[in-house]
Amino acid sequence: MAEIAASASPAVLSRAPASRRALPPETFWGIVLLIPYGVVFLFFVIYPVAYGFYLGSNPESYVKLWSDPIYFRTIFNTLVFLLVGVNLKMALALFLSGFFVHPQRWIRWLSIIFILPWAIPSIPTILSFRWMLNSEWGMINTLLFDWFGVFPGPGWLLRPDLGMGAVIAIHIWKYLPFWTLTLLAARLAISKDLYEAAEVDGASGTQRFRYVTWPGVRNMYLVCTLLSTIWSLGDFNSVYLLTGGGPLDRTHVLATLAIRYAYKMGFLDTGVAALITALPLVIPLVVYMFRRLGKGASS
Repeated sequence: MAEIAASASPAVLSRAPASRRALPPETFWGIVLLIPYGVVFLFFVIYPVAYGFYLGSNPESYVKLWSDPIYFRTIFNTLVFLLVGVNLKMALALFLSGFFVHPQRWIRWLSIIFILPWAIPSIPTILSFRWMLNSEWGMINTLLFDWFGVFPGPGWLLRPDLGMGAVIAIHIWKYLPFWTLTLLAARLAISKDLYEAAEVDGASGTQRFRYVTWPGVRNMYLVCTLLSTIWSLGDFNSVYLLTGGGPLDRTHVLATLAIRYAYKMGFLDTGVAALITALPLVIPLVVYMFRRLGKGASS
């Protein structure tokens, strides 16, 4: 062995150490530290998504969906839920952020109380509203009878239109504080010098909002609206805990319809297919949102 080593050329002898020196230490340790993240990403992101697409790849699942009139009712409900719920919620959040931006101490304390609906768990709060909206012994119909003599009270969860309205109201009540505080942070980032200059120029409150506030929060408002649309598309609790998709499966949205197919009817692939049909709406929203974020970062 010593003779072979002695006869080898210096280039051959230096080949192995050179390959080990190919990667700088920081690059080598960077790759090593990325391995756990790559494993987690593979098993908890790539694999579930790929398995979901595998389950939803059966064409018979889509034939079953399109032959079910409840599916088309669900698509209508989902669009109403998104258009009315998200836009009304974001408009209220923008309005309320203008109230909470005032520096008075009592408004600061009120903002802490205002965040409670978002901070507390969904299950007990939505179930409480379900009991309050009971048409026979719920608190709301009891108050309507005591104060205004209304009897019988509205069947809040027995009529599809009222049930869908209650679902949207609960969704807004639950998530309005989060978006209000997000837009409040955007308002607070606007320089006060701009407001002082507008006041010196004699601008009215409407003009200050139009020329100072809105340009400052416009990108944040748009991104929040897109993000809220994506999140609301997967909102399961507001519908399932309040109406369970009833009455007569008339208040389902895609998230609850998927559970109905997968677990109540035993068609897991059809449930996944119901969610996959939302992709034509989700993908453009995600692409547009990242383009807006990219423009905001470059500007």
